[in-house]
Amino acid sequence: MIRGPRVVAAAAIILASGFFLSQFHSSGRARAAEPQYGVPHAECTLFGPQREQILRGDRERQQAAPRYERSASYLTDQVVRALPAERAPGRSRSGAMRASDSGNYIDTIVFRNLQQLGIPPAAPATDQEFLRRVTLDLTGRIPAAQDVAQFLADPAPDKRARVIEKLLAASEWADRWAMFFGDLYKNTISTPQVTRYQQGRDAFYYYIVDSLRENKDYKNMARELMTGSANNFDAGQVNFVVGGRVTGGPVQDTWDQQAALVASTFLGISHLDCILCHDGRGHLDTLSLWGSQAKRLDAWGMAAFFSRTDLRLEPGTTPQPWDVIDSTAANRYYNLNTTSGNRPSRLPVGTTKFITPKYIFTGATPRPGENWRDELARFVTSDFQFARATVNYIWKEFMTVGIVDPPDQFDPLRLDPNKPPPQPWTLEPSNPQLLDALAQNFIRNNYDLKALMRDIANSQTYQLSARYDGPWDPLWEKYYARKLARRLTAEEIHDAVVLSSGVGGSYHISNFRTPTIDFAMQLPDVVGVPGGVGSQFLDSFLRGNRYDAERRSDSTILQALNLMNSPFVYNRARNVKGTLVNQLIGLPDDQLVTQMYLSILSRYPTADEKAKSVNRLENRPGPRNNMAEDLAWALYNKVDFIFTY
Repeated sequence: MIRGPRVVAAAAIILASGFFLSQFHSSGRARAAEPQYGVPHAECTLFGPQREQILRGDRERQQAAPRYERSASYLTDQVVRALPAERAPGRSRSGAMRASDSGNYIDTIVFRNLQQLGIPPAAPATDQEFLRRVTLDLTGRIPAAQDVAQFLADPAPDKRARVIEKLLAASEWADRWAMFFGDLYKNTISTPQVTRYQQGRDAFYYYIVDSLRENKDYKNMARELMTGSANNFDAGQVNFVVGGRVTGGPVQDTWDQQAALVASTFLGISHLDCILCHDGRGHLDTLSLWGSQAKRLDAWGMAAFFSRTDLRLEPGTTPQPWDVIDSTAANRYYNLNTTSGNRPSRLPVGTTKFITPKYIFTGATPRPGENWRDELARFVTSDFQFARATVNYIWKEFMTVGIVDPPDQFDPLRLDPNKPPPQPWTLEPSNPQLLDALAQNFIRNNYDLKALMRDIANSQTYQLSARYDGPWDPLWEKYYARKLARRLTAEEIHDAVVLSSGVGGSYHISNFRTPTIDFAMQLPDVVGVPGGVGSQFLDSFLRGNRYDAERRSDSTILQALNLMNSPFVYNRARNVKGTLVNQLIGLPDDQLVTQMYLSILSRYPTADEKAKSVNRLENRPGPRNNMAEDLAWALYNKVDFIFTY
């Protein structure tokens, strides 16, 4: 294997498909870089003239870049260009299959819309593209080599539906979606505002993953999160409300934040956070029609649902858990009597000196004698917007671009095609009929997350290819005429290396239900775990902190250098006991190459890739072990390892 500084020097020669995507395919340096391991690549741009252009982390530069170069379409085009032009061997669905064949309501709506817009859809994805895609989307893992071979050899017409059912039933499904909901609910051990301690964080994680494993309906799950009352070390769901604590000000700051979290998480309406500081007029005029009309006085009505909820540190223990307690006092209200804290002053409005709960989107108020948080949960989960927001969050995870995008910026006054907004406003969803149909079916299926994912994964819309014949307009991406590529998350990349190499992470988390963890998708947090090389590798792929740094999919040089140089990858690509190379090294050259592609890239090599790889092994300038290690290392740096498409 190429080692040390020589890795960097050799990157332009053997970095498979170029981790960073370049348009310099015709440059002189690109022509001089002949592939040596049967792994053709776009030019490596790590040290070339486009270095600054391809770094995506600088937000100011992103904003200045042309719209196309910041779009999912641009990334998809770059990924597709870096893929082999020759399709790898394996069965492919007929290009003629369209919505008329599927019987899926998603396809009926999407393809009818495409036809009306005159946008031709892409051809269906091949079986190997589909299998890797759906396995990652449903479980966060890549498929095992033997599963790929069996699936590609299976001639049954229902094999895609069957593999979807298998993945939905796998324990890995709960792991993958516990990571998603951990992000959404902001479950982390500590923020500048509140410390849950490991016990609280882990209890929250257990609540999420156990709820998913029992396939708890999402309406009930959301209700429990909004209404939980207990010790946050013992009752994991309580940690959602605890996460709204705000320091350095009056208790109204905490009630405001708890209301903002509910609106963003369960209704997809993050602009309530703005309204809790000031009326929307003059602030949200160009962002939200609803927000431009919303009043701070009404937003206080949402926060008032929490005005009889106390957060108290439990005395006499170390560390101290949080107790969430509801007061039964009849004189507890949201008082307008603050002049300090994290939000502008709250002062009486006319003769109004305090606020009682009122659901801002319907005007509903609590029934006499009922717990106010229970009533808020009832209003939220019976609101059609709750279903809309939930299906849109999930849809974006599968399709890269939400029907409303970003998915936490819904505008309630721009959602109904039967009541279009006044000019110059337009309907916000790219396909309102699709959004409402997904939401209606979600309700009809009793808020079953697996049923929602089953509908999406079985649709022809989801199963379209990322490759597109003919000219592509980036404005079409919101209509779902092709599959959009995405970079794998930090945990997906980590676990793909672990699964393909056969060498687990073996991370120890003290006092955790499972003391030793091999896969990053099973971690309860994105901060501080697993520690060491594993954390350094994961952090380079921008997993965020679940507080003020969101998870991002930017590509950076640090990521490329980690894939090339990190001991996490390097040690797993060596011919040592237990690794993939060690398991395959005794095979004939052609079988070694085939199995390495199946294990790492979840596909067979193309004829050209196989011929060049075998030729390199047969005519090697050094030990065969080193050549096999170099091939594994190159495949880990290939575009179709880092991206799903």
